[in-house]
Amino acid sequence: MSVAAVSMFAVLWFAWRLAASGQLLVSTATLALGMLGVYSYASATSLAWRYLFPGVAGMLVFAALPLAYTVQLGFTNYSSAHLLSETRARSYLLEQSEVDEAHAMASTLHAEGSALRIRLISADGSEVLLSPPISTATDAPLALAAAGDAPLGPALSLRDALSRRDTVRALVLKKPDGTLLHYTGVREFGPLKPLWTAGDDGALVQQPSGVVYRPNRETGYFENAQGDHIQPGFKVGIGWDNYTRMMFDADFRGPFVSIFGWTVVFSALTVLFATLIGMTLAVLLNWEALKYRTLYRTLLFLPYAVPGFISILVFKGLFNQNFGEINAILDALFGVRPAWFADPTLARAMLLIVNTWLGYPYIMVLCTGLLKAIPADLYEASAIAGAGPLTNFFKITAPLIAKPLTPLLISAFAFNFNNFVLIALLTDGRPDYLNTRLPAGTTDILVSYTYRIAFTDAGANFGLAAAISTLIFIVVALMSLVNLKLTGDAKHRS
Repeated sequence: MSVAAVSMFAVLWFAWRLAASGQLLVSTATLALGMLGVYSYASATSLAWRYLFPGVAGMLVFAALPLAYTVQLGFTNYSSAHLLSETRARSYLLEQSEVDEAHAMASTLHAEGSALRIRLISADGSEVLLSPPISTATDAPLALAAAGDAPLGPALSLRDALSRRDTVRALVLKKPDGTLLHYTGVREFGPLKPLWTAGDDGALVQQPSGVVYRPNRETGYFENAQGDHIQPGFKVGIGWDNYTRMMFDADFRGPFVSIFGWTVVFSALTVLFATLIGMTLAVLLNWEALKYRTLYRTLLFLPYAVPGFISILVFKGLFNQNFGEINAILDALFGVRPAWFADPTLARAMLLIVNTWLGYPYIMVLCTGLLKAIPADLYEASAIAGAGPLTNFFKITAPLIAKPLTPLLISAFAFNFNNFVLIALLTDGRPDYLNTRLPAGTTDILVSYTYRIAFTDAGANFGLAAAISTLIFIVVALMSLVNLKLTGDAKHRS
């Protein structure tokens, strides 16, 4: 059998297994990608694809497929309360049971050589049963018989019984009348009563009340006639509800609009401040009369060389209200100790200060390289004309580096638009807004807000978080398109 045939069989088998487990989307993607790979490497007419296929496959698996899955989740109610499919949620509920205490039997363990025997006695003492010798755990029910006068050794102590608990807990015992007894305690076996039984059309019947709960495929719950529902719920499609909630739900729209606006302001101001500082330092360090320029450049580049999370944690300590060095200096000079982490305005200012510190070296390096490309003749001609440093900067330096720098600044804006690490390590989005149904912080940006919704608070609403993530993707994608357009224009002009 050829390698291509074996590969094709392996792809078909793997896709079939995925489909059987209910992963239809992943199964279809696996089948299509696998068949494309077999064709690419087995066909003599597809030589170029043998080199292109790994890259294309990686892009589809690690970029396109997660994106499609995230977009799809945004149209569902997927959350911690709706994790399962309807079939799995129904099966889970049908498996739930409780011990029938009225018919439970006390048990004792007795050693018989290397084996064990279990002696059971009813609560009123009218029924005494004995198991066959047990040496290992078994899945099949063990038939019990009347104990009679069978000789037994002394019952095992509680300590010895606990040491054999794993073996005994796996046993199912069968009474002469067919009742199955399950392990319910160290000294007890009893029958289990189902809490739910299957009804018609996918319904569930509660035991022993007989109340019928039917699946509501709009809310994702099993509900009775009064509208009461039971957990767990199940995942259903809800259309545009998550997006509608972002736009029209007043309780959600308030913090969402504020967070979206702060995200834009945070990203824009960070780029603005970092550009002003980085460009100024680059121009100063480009002054040939300045001594020790290399030393200064090395020192000013250090914030970019140190791992970001270390710098953020250091600043978190420096801004501590009670013990931080920044407040100690402010207290000594002006007698004030600002509450950097408790006041929303101060917390946002702190974020901008730290992020500017982390970002200016990148801009400084970019501007340093761009300044080297400016012909020195322009500055010589300007000096002959009697122009000063400010005139040179605004008439020569800034216009010549602005165009090639613009796409890079847009990239920096897009990066800060999703700067989750800074928010998570420095403020964790706090201080929080008050009286909101979903957790929202005054220093949250969209990506940290999404993380809190999806993984920390408010019941882990993955569907809503996926909708917000889709919105973030659209915004960042638009900025990337603008970046590409500006980059292309810059190349054409040059």
